[in-house]
Amino acid sequence: MKVSRLYTEADFAIADRVVEFAARRGVKPAQIALAWLLAQPGVTAPIIGASKLSHLDEAVAALDLTLDADELTFLAERYRPHAIRGHA
Repeated sequence: MKVSRLYTEADFAIADRVVEFAARRGVKPAQIALAWLLAQPGVTAPIIGASKLSHLDEAVAALDLTLDADELTFLAERYRPHAIRGHA
């Protein structure tokens, strides 16, 4: 069991699922996360942090990823709403 002051067990389960899914698609987990975020209603301009040019290239490449409804559900189904932890 993973223990963290900032994240729940469900958060780690989601991260594991994103890593698994990214490996199947042959892309970086951050690209899957960004593609998922861009598929959410109302999200028009996500703010990313890129400390290296390669991070920016990966983020731009995420714009070319399309996730179908089943894939979006697969990525989100382990999510469990919870209060924000840490600095909020």
